[in-house]
Amino acid sequence: MTVTTPPASRAAEILSRPIALNGLTVPNRIVMAPMTRQFSPGGIPGEDVVSYYSRRAAAGVGLIVTEGTYVGHDSAGQSSRIPRFHGEEQLAAWAKVAEGVHAAGGTIVPQLWHIGMVRKQGQPPFADAPAVGPSGIRLDGTEGEGKEMTRQDLDDVIRAFAEAAADAERIGFDGVELHGAHGYLLDQFLWAGTNRRADAYGGDPVARTKFAAEIVAAVRDSVSPEFPVIFRYSQWKSDNYDARLAETPEELEAILTPLAAAGVDVFHASTRRYWLPEFEGSDLNLAGWTKKLTGKPTITVGSVGLDGDFIKGFMGEGSPLKSIDDLLDSLEREEYDMVAVGRALLQDPEWASKVLAGRTDELKSYDAAALKTLS
Repeated sequence: MTVTTPPASRAAEILSRPIALNGLTVPNRIVMAPMTRQFSPGGIPGEDVVSYYSRRAAAGVGLIVTEGTYVGHDSAGQSSRIPRFHGEEQLAAWAKVAEGVHAAGGTIVPQLWHIGMVRKQGQPPFADAPAVGPSGIRLDGTEGEGKEMTRQDLDDVIRAFAEAAADAERIGFDGVELHGAHGYLLDQFLWAGTNRRADAYGGDPVARTKFAAEIVAAVRDSVSPEFPVIFRYSQWKSDNYDARLAETPEELEAILTPLAAAGVDVFHASTRRYWLPEFEGSDLNLAGWTKKLTGKPTITVGSVGLDGDFIKGFMGEGSPLKSIDDLLDSLEREEYDMVAVGRALLQDPEWASKVLAGRTDELKSYDAAALKTLS
């Protein structure tokens, strides 16, 4: 008996195309977005974390970006259950995660993270460490609850990122992502609302980019030339969705150009809704503008696959949000290169395989209860 395979959907055809990110070839255009998971006691990912990521790689996710992982600086984080990317036990455990993802046919990069002034005093894993930032100012403008970083502090954090990147390559990861978004430390330097320094690291957009660019350059120097360095950034901040780094394309170019020159291979442009235009007079979203201004590959993200309305978009039934056809059109026009999926992949580990196989009628609607599990 002859079995006729139905033709691949347009989504499957476009999303299944491989892509080169510096020296890494990713088998398709689907990225698992980084999502903070507090399931690693002592900062050590266990076998459940290995299974969590490997299951999604086996189901067709081309590139996995891990949850945020703290770099080796005492002020980097504030939870003993969020994984760390330093320490012998922690790195040995992360090596098993990378091995599991590779065995499942996927690629994986850790997201390297320092939370800066988001940190609350007295929190683990290093309770005595102060919150640090460009000017000792929290995202809400509160002063006096943290420390303005000294030259030594800057050097220590730069070194921590570079060491973490070198460790990532040594233990078998395929690249690294630097977390420069959502109001955490690198973003605190980029944003005028939290960076009021009067030295070379504050002032105009180019000066505010200096610290992040020095981290990128140090990371670039610590790894092989072909090892991909991804930089995630956003306009919005946690609890401040109206914040903006740049009001115009020219201001955005001033921020992105030094980062690209320092060694960023890929930009991951974080938005809450990927379909919204970033600047007046153009339909380009943030990832689209980023690629236009830098020429670098970009990842778009923001509410992809979250609910039943979006599922209807995949199935061609229209959507009050945004039809998936627009996402695919933008990929075909090469406005951006990859699509990151977040919470939908928590709900349904097989999300990618269903889309790539045209089984969109099997997609599951997102339920917030998925945040509480590591399935």
